[in-house]
Amino acid sequence: MITNPNVKINLGLNVLRRRPDGYHDLETLFVPYHGISDSLEIITGDDYSRTLASLKERYGSLVQAVSPDGKLMISIAKAGGVDWDPLKDLTAKAYTFLAADYDLPPMKIYLEKRSPVGAGLGGGSADAAFALKMIAELAGLELTDEQLAGYAARLGSDCAFFIYNVPMFGSGRGEILEPFPLDLGSLRLEVIVPEGIAVSTADAYRGIVPCIPEKPLREVLRQDIDTWKADLRNDFEATVFAKYPALADVKAELYARGAVYAAMSGSGSACFGLF
Repeated sequence: MITNPNVKINLGLNVLRRRPDGYHDLETLFVPYHGISDSLEIITGDDYSRTLASLKERYGSLVQAVSPDGKLMISIAKAGGVDWDPLKDLTAKAYTFLAADYDLPPMKIYLEKRSPVGAGLGGGSADAAFALKMIAELAGLELTDEQLAGYAARLGSDCAFFIYNVPMFGSGRGEILEPFPLDLGSLRLEVIVPEGIAVSTADAYRGIVPCIPEKPLREVLRQDIDTWKADLRNDFEATVFAKYPALADVKAELYARGAVYAAMSGSGSACFGLF
């Protein structure tokens, strides 16, 4: 089974308050973006991989690992190399989480990582959510989206969104989701990922001052798009732009080119414009 996990952008991101558990309550609108995606293949047992040969041809070698019980093998290919333990990849954790509750068959995961790391686009979360759905289907588990979203929320704050992969209003840590119809009409979405800048989410939170906005995010999102430039905010921009002024320049460039709205996605570093 092969899929192409897409990324997301955030329309508005308000950090409301710090929680007793150390996390923050926030509100945002998650919107899928299909212009950037990874490639994920998962097979059972000794089934034949349809992607392994092409991955080896294009990347030379893959970083591989086998779980201690021998039931999971994971292979990851990425331009510039893979600098993390494959068994700690969220796709491997997706298998581990489901295996704790269900008798899964042995599986092999082949991940071609094309989405940027540290860009606020949720590429790793997308991989995990797609993996959960694929593993459940291959194992015949017949889990509902709500059940899968429960596992996804344990893997990452924005992971559950990718189970549904339609515009969703996120609250809590981002795992509480509500459908939010969004019509951007004929607007074109363009995403820019500056080279050489990867933003740590932990760094993005340092220095941020949580606050309740004067206008609730839902109200702003229902306004005319022409008002978003003044009213639709990403609270992370203040701290991230201070450390990486080049990102503020990217946002300014998008407006200079005629975007009706531009912002940083998530905790950065990707910026996007609506044209």
